[in-house]
Amino acid sequence: MEKEVNLLGEKLSGRRFDIARKVHDIRLSEASFEQRQLISSIINEEEIIKIRANFISLFAESLTDGVSEEEAYRRIEKWGKETGEYIYGLGIPLDEALKDTSYYRAFIRDVLEEEIVKHNLSIKTVFAVSRKIDPLLDHAVYCFSLTYVHYYKKNLDASKTAFLELSVPVVPLMNGIAILPLIGNIDTERAQLIMEEALQEAVKLKLTMLIIDLSGVMIVDTMVADQLFKVISALELLGVKSILTGIRPEIAQTVIKMGIDFRNVDIKVNLQQAFKELDKEGK
Repeated sequence: MEKEVNLLGEKLSGRRFDIARKVHDIRLSEASFEQRQLISSIINEEEIIKIRANFISLFAESLTDGVSEEEAYRRIEKWGKETGEYIYGLGIPLDEALKDTSYYRAFIRDVLEEEIVKHNLSIKTVFAVSRKIDPLLDHAVYCFSLTYVHYYKKNLDASKTAFLELSVPVVPLMNGIAILPLIGNIDTERAQLIMEEALQEAVKLKLTMLIIDLSGVMIVDTMVADQLFKVISALELLGVKSILTGIRPEIAQTVIKMGIDFRNVDIKVNLQQAFKELDKEGK
């Protein structure tokens, strides 16, 4: 039986480019004109077919004497990591990439069935091959998907970080004075970033005063208030005076109800009032 399995591995290897071409042609026929144009602009056809043929080779090798089950799975995992990253980099959606799976399975099965009938191989060989190929293909899909999702999440996290950084702009106004306009809701992650950015920019810009404008913040809860106090205290340790402006009436009511004490914080109604105060101090 081992010789028969080995024979099927050799036959599958010899037909790998035929299978690769079939998968490629049928997937191309399913794609829209725009999708075909996009794919052809990123990678040429021969390269795609080569990638597909190399993938099929992994299954052919798993049927040969020289490759253990452990080694076959190791190679599949390596392929999944490399190809998952590569396909993600091309911008191909995961669900679109996974459509290949059913065609690989069907065309590999067709070749093996043809050779089994042609050489009149035993039923034991059929089951032995199936026990090798099917789990291996499932594992390939798992490794590929896991890697793809990893890079997708990594890119999403990077985009979120970039967005958060843009949402915490410390804007210099004049020598030693800057403004930090806050807009939108402030969650724990953004609150921590506000702390980090405020302190870094205070040192970088050699600030003596930072105006923190809250006119764009709709909700101030205990967590936000606590974080603001921490920012103000940390800035004070650096020799930077803080001024709060733009506290909305509804927020002021919430602050009073929650018993949050802003008495020791320099507060101005709006930026205009803060600028007038700066002019007086300048004179």
